[in-house]
Amino acid sequence: MQTVTLTRQGQVAIATLHNPPVNALSAALRADLLRALTQAMADSDVVALVIAAQGKAFIAGADISEFGKPPAPPILPDLLAAIENATKPVVAAIEGVALGGGLEVALVCHGRVATPAARLGLPEIKLGLIPGAGGTQRLPRLIGAAAAFPMMLSGEPIPAQKALALGLVDKLVETDAVGAAIALAQELAGKGAPAKTGERIDKLTAAEREAFEALAKDVLAKSGEMPNVAALVEAVRGALTLPLSEGLATERALFVKLLADERSKALRYVFFAEREAAKVPGIDDSVKPRPIARAAVIGAGTMGGGIAMCFANAGIPVTLIETTQEQVDKGHARVRDTYGFSVKRGSMSEAVREQRMALITPAVGLSAAAEADIVVEAAFEEMGVKREIFGALDGIAKPGAILASNTSYLDLAEIAAVTSRPADVLGLHFFSPANVMKLLEIVRPAGVAADVVATAIALGRKLGKVPVVVGNCFGFVGNRILEARTRAAERLLVAGALPHEVDAALTGFGFKMGPFAMSDLAGNDISWRSRKARGKSAAVADAICERGWFGQKTGRGYYRYPEGARAGERDPEVEALIAEVSASKGVTRRSFTSEEILARLLDPMVNEGARILDEGIATRAGDIDTVWLNGYNWPAWRGGPMHWAESTGLDVIVKRLEQQAAESGDASLEPAPLLRRLAAEGKGFA
Repeated sequence: MQTVTLTRQGQVAIATLHNPPVNALSAALRADLLRALTQAMADSDVVALVIAAQGKAFIAGADISEFGKPPAPPILPDLLAAIENATKPVVAAIEGVALGGGLEVALVCHGRVATPAARLGLPEIKLGLIPGAGGTQRLPRLIGAAAAFPMMLSGEPIPAQKALALGLVDKLVETDAVGAAIALAQELAGKGAPAKTGERIDKLTAAEREAFEALAKDVLAKSGEMPNVAALVEAVRGALTLPLSEGLATERALFVKLLADERSKALRYVFFAEREAAKVPGIDDSVKPRPIARAAVIGAGTMGGGIAMCFANAGIPVTLIETTQEQVDKGHARVRDTYGFSVKRGSMSEAVREQRMALITPAVGLSAAAEADIVVEAAFEEMGVKREIFGALDGIAKPGAILASNTSYLDLAEIAAVTSRPADVLGLHFFSPANVMKLLEIVRPAGVAADVVATAIALGRKLGKVPVVVGNCFGFVGNRILEARTRAAERLLVAGALPHEVDAALTGFGFKMGPFAMSDLAGNDISWRSRKARGKSAAVADAICERGWFGQKTGRGYYRYPEGARAGERDPEVEALIAEVSASKGVTRRSFTSEEILARLLDPMVNEGARILDEGIATRAGDIDTVWLNGYNWPAWRGGPMHWAESTGLDVIVKRLEQQAAESGDASLEPAPLLRRLAAEGKGFA
């Protein structure tokens, strides 16, 4: 199939791209575009060339079906060099998205015209890479490094209006980008040899270099083990200090190195795992979401207020409901204060805060949920409370309204059973703080309608979340695996490790916090109450809570917190208490290396993940990883627990689990049947 059609309008040739659905830069399109360019340059009746595209995209980037394969000629850098060095002006007519290699094509053109709906970006950072075909060299030359670096670092596309303000596009037209591009091409043709982006030096100033270095210093201090961030800094620095040819060579070398880097590979895995998570069995394009024009949130605490903010941020009116006026006023004020922090930081204007607050209506009593298309319950985590609320909602909510619980652990089927409409009931598990955390676990109990699940997925995306559909069981996916890690951390304390050693092992692995610092922050009494309600125990954790040491809020937990301190200090009394628990169990304490601690924390997580897959609670291993990456701060460059397991070796993990089970006598550490089978067959989870 011909992917580029060459036509003429007067003295201007038009190369129209047609490679559905998004005009990806496949080998065929690259070859056809180079052929069209060559023909246009050789035609004496042609004075300029316009590159345009059919469909909703200009060029949406590389062809992902070619990932991991040797590139077929012409490779993209060679095509771009040919465009930039063309003897006649080449102008890009950008309608829709110009992303990745698509924007790099536009950058080498000698002029760029766009329509207001166009969006331009270099998203390679999200794939663990950097732009590899001149983007890091030409974008700083065109708009300055101080603007180009943040744009590449975020990977997010910018709207056409901003692109115009930055100088990334030369002209913005309401309609007929091709006509405007032809006019610009004719204008440029009358000015002689086309000006090349790669030869511009007006933006390579000392002030730009100083601004970039300040940004880079701050970013590198926060980026940890993200190899693509360090590579991006080096490449952009090259744009500011090296001739174009050397800068391009530096960029290409860094790009090729990232392709082979295991951390970079993990980031690409993460990107595609999130895409795959959107594919839900039984939910396809034929299942239409229900309209959501108004929402209600029951519970105006920290979580409920955060969920209400999610709706307001998406432009959806929401009623925030409590049982008393005092409680709802307090919750409403907390939301205003939270927005206020954004105003103080300069990330939100006062006008925007007022617009969003106007979308949140405080109310007393469940009757205020009567007109909502979706009701999200965010009340106390106790089954009796949930069932009482849903039983009442059944008689209040309008027909077709979706009733959702934000429960973290509880059985959705048991909650749905108190209603006459179980097909409309599901779980929407937001993560704290709800207005910040990206994950939305959509819990799908048996019997829920397909269009209810489809609505939840669409709503999650509208709220800016990463939705992952999971099955109904205790703790679902995220908290069920977290509980396995929590039990592992308790076992380590009894066996001889200390809280700071366990936490240090996990932060060294890449987590922002270890399990004991996190428990102190959240409040040790929360998990204590949950254990008692389920008839469970954890000797060390229970002993700490029995002394009223609930964490930061009481000044003591696993650590001691001096007045006003956020970081904990080792507590000799706690360490003595742990030793007493070990002695009471007849355990001879021993020391553990960081590597041993990590294995004893992470292997049980993988084991639980394998059980979750075997039970069908998660559709695929990538869904488990997506949950942990977006809800539990698993380091992205590690790829998620299941990806980490595959890179470690499932056979290695099986052997370690068998050893741990034999040492401890804990049957939960016996390798899951799926894990054992895959290891024996030399297969992975995919």
